[in-house]
Amino acid sequence: MPSRRVITGRSQEPRRRFAEELRLLRTEKGDSLRQLEVVLGWSASTFGKMEGGQSLGSPEVVEALDQHYGTTPMLLTLWELAVGDPSQFMEQYRRYMVLEAEAVGLWYFAVSRPPGLLQTSGYAREALAAGGLKGEELEQQVEARIGRRKVLEGPDAPPFRAILSEAVLRNSLRDPREWREQLGFLAEAANSPNITLHVLRFGKGLHALDSTAMMFLRMAEGRTVAYTENDLRGELIEESGRVESLHRTYDVVRDLALSPAESRTFILRMLEEVPCEPST
Repeated sequence: MPSRRVITGRSQEPRRRFAEELRLLRTEKGDSLRQLEVVLGWSASTFGKMEGGQSLGSPEVVEALDQHYGTTPMLLTLWELAVGDPSQFMEQYRRYMVLEAEAVGLWYFAVSRPPGLLQTSGYAREALAAGGLKGEELEQQVEARIGRRKVLEGPDAPPFRAILSEAVLRNSLRDPREWREQLGFLAEAANSPNITLHVLRFGKGLHALDSTAMMFLRMAEGRTVAYTENDLRGELIEESGRVESLHRTYDVVRDLALSPAESRTFILRMLEEVPCEPST
């Protein structure tokens, strides 16, 4: 653990202290901004703006830096203070992000949007903008979301199974080109050896996950945790009885869905229906 800094008049200001720590930690480790880009996956300009005080970055970026420097949770704590409202950073979501990066198996149910791990930059940008983000903050969050896809890449990537409600494939983006890219990305992902996609068609009746997006994470020690999310809140569930009950519900919904081969065919059919050029 790096030694604590002397508190100076300048570093008592949370935003400046945060930027100061980022610069000093990188200097001590001997990293360049380019090396951070290669190792952590976000652009060198992102880290440069954070160190210069022009941007605070996203919690995902800060979490990665904390792990890289071995300072967990110091940088996240400073980030919360710099943001000015610790309640904006949900503790449960922070823990979920840590667990997601360590998981050896992942299962997902998507209600109306593709899983964040399978979103293109165009989709992420429109989805986040719809939530009120704009400008630099929007671009930071888009970059952070795309960076999470590293979890599913590489020879040691964990298996990932996702059930997509048909609504996911019907709620198109405003730009047909971006929507084609998203559907094409899903079809390509379905060919990956570690990714399995199911489409749950309309007309299969009501089920217990109608309005709840859900992720299950299997950890290396054998336990499984769940994270549920709707429009109002998210909840990390670690109690084994509740997780097992939710997993049984997930299995029931999976049995109602198309097979992986049928699902990919369905996605490709949806892709064919999207016009190649935006209407004028």
